[in-house]
Amino acid sequence: MSAAERKSVNHSPLQPRRDFLKQAGGLALATATLPALATPSLLAAAAPEKTAESLVTVLYKSLTDKQKKDVCFDWNYVDQKRGLLRTRLENNWKITKPSIKSDFYTKEQQDLAHQIFRGMTHPDWYSRFDQQLKDDVGGFGNRQSLAIFGKPGTDQFELVLASRHMTLRCDGNSAEHVAFGGPILYAHEGEALFEEPHHPKNVFWHQAVEANKLYDMFNGKQRQQALVLKDMPTEELIGFRGPKGSFDGLPVTEFSGDQKEHLQSILKLLIEPFRQSDQDEVTRCLKVQGGLDACHLAFYKEGDLGEDNLWDNWRLEGPSFVWYFRGNPHVHVWVNVADTANIKLNSYQNSVGV
Repeated sequence: MSAAERKSVNHSPLQPRRDFLKQAGGLALATATLPALATPSLLAAAAPEKTAESLVTVLYKSLTDKQKKDVCFDWNYVDQKRGLLRTRLENNWKITKPSIKSDFYTKEQQDLAHQIFRGMTHPDWYSRFDQQLKDDVGGFGNRQSLAIFGKPGTDQFELVLASRHMTLRCDGNSAEHVAFGGPILYAHEGEALFEEPHHPKNVFWHQAVEANKLYDMFNGKQRQQALVLKDMPTEELIGFRGPKGSFDGLPVTEFSGDQKEHLQSILKLLIEPFRQSDQDEVTRCLKVQGGLDACHLAFYKEGDLGEDNLWDNWRLEGPSFVWYFRGNPHVHVWVNVADTANIKLNSYQNSVGV
């Protein structure tokens, strides 16, 4: 890769998000400890704090110069075709060419990458993410890639995991203003490309079931406003509309008390697959923009599998909060959360293999 191709752009620094961990979850990142590794030699280098971030640093230091040339980039590296690569989001992609499970990486490096992944998710959810990866790419590391931006161990770095149906980030709390280190995607083809209307094998479908229970709680007028009959946005359109934006669906301010309580339980379901520090960041970002009362909830008639009025596609959205659940033909969930709407989106829907 030439120097010109690897050029970076300068952005003015924003207020660091590190202060948030001290205020709302200082222990959260530190307590996202990981299970024992199968590779004690590299693990020893991560002691005493075995966080996902500390393991990214160990992985980075283990890479050869040749490996770093292929998978490590400047913080603001701009790809000629994909833009600011650190912020890129797709539903079916590899951010770099080498698969994690390939001879590009040593067995110890592969194990480290796996443990970093485990540290980015909630322990109670690891088995379900593992099932998703088995169904969609043949297991962790197969047709799955990683990239490292910045220099791990400093104040500015991020690791991105990318594959079909998964984009997750481990940012060392470097990416300012955003939850998760930037937009993420989780998805699953549980049984077939076109799933049954009730998605019996999909590990994420229960989130839609609970959202539909809320729709059932609405009165006739509320349902009429919440249900969007046409012009459903394409799934990758999760850019922020800001506090003066126009949103689909029913404003949460028009929910009754019990409806708001159920929405809060849905939010808990949405964030529970992820580590506590990421959950805390979502909560903080949402609070800054006015909480759930600043959001709208929309259900889309378009794409109703089985035409059973169990809405497969729905969207919870606020000024700088988008959680877009697309359940047709199988589940894709696109997520973009920040504490300001002044964040540019860099997303692309790759329909190949959906």
